[in-house]
Amino acid sequence: MGNGERMITAEVGIRVRYQETDQMGVVYHANYFTWFESARIELLDHMKCPYLKLEKMGFLLPVIQCEAKFLKPAKFDDRLVVRVSLNKVPAARITISYEVFHDEVLLCTGQTIHAFVDRSGRLIRPPNDFLDCAKKYFKK
Repeated sequence: MGNGERMITAEVGIRVRYQETDQMGVVYHANYFTWFESARIELLDHMKCPYLKLEKMGFLLPVIQCEAKFLKPAKFDDRLVVRVSLNKVPAARITISYEVFHDEVLLCTGQTIHAFVDRSGRLIRPPNDFLDCAKKYFKK
């Protein structure tokens, strides 16, 4: 990113549980999305705008699109790191990127897109508190 732009990043450690593997001994693909959620919650905490606070204010962030690209398998008892980033200040939607590593080897990349909605499901703009938290990490 140029011109003084930055991004918001956080990471979370994951230890692969036996139940998360399939008959081939590798992590079942759907588990990555659970790990993405853990990292996303950590990112919001890191921003000082926890998801629980957003919910109490009447804002929800449903996933409207998700994707993952699996490069190498993770296996039972692997210690993983999920790195999560927000690369721009969101408008009505927020795009979050993920990378999953084992011993600094990239295993998976992913992305989720979320919409800000109210409790009735109506699309709304993010709260000013959230935008203020996000803007601290970007171009001043």
